[in-house]
Amino acid sequence: MSTKLAKQMTYDAPAEAVAAMLDDVAFREEVLERQKVLRGSASIDGDLVTIEQVRSGDDLPSFARKFVGDEITIVQRETWTSPTSCDVELAIPGKPGEAVGTMRLVESGGTTTEVVDLDLTVRIPLVGGKIEGLIAGLFSEALDIEHRVGVEWLSR
Repeated sequence: MSTKLAKQMTYDAPAEAVAAMLDDVAFREEVLERQKVLRGSASIDGDLVTIEQVRSGDDLPSFARKFVGDEITIVQRETWTSPTSCDVELAIPGKPGEAVGTMRLVESGGTTTEVVDLDLTVRIPLVGGKIEGLIAGLFSEALDIEHRVGVEWLSR
């Protein structure tokens, strides 16, 4: 089993501008700062974007914290296969969970929609589905913050 996360975020900018924003380490670091991660870093090496973040486990329910601990490390890798699409992988090092999927930029009439589709899998008997739902919620909230930062970034 897996949990699907589908999200669409629209920007009042052409795809080229949104792609340039997503390819800017300063943008990625501002997003991490606004997400209030405990520690985080972003790097871009050609077509590979790597974002590492450590989040507090304090807000997680006790059953989930039992598996992830006081902190949860998430490593996000985006492998850009074209100027407007990439493969996305989220890993939780040392834990039996991951997410894989795609992100696409779709431009229409000068606006661009960022389309994220992920399949989240947590391989823990009985509670895996609950933890998948929690992770999907956390990532959805993180994308909401990224979108708010992106709207501000593009309006500058």
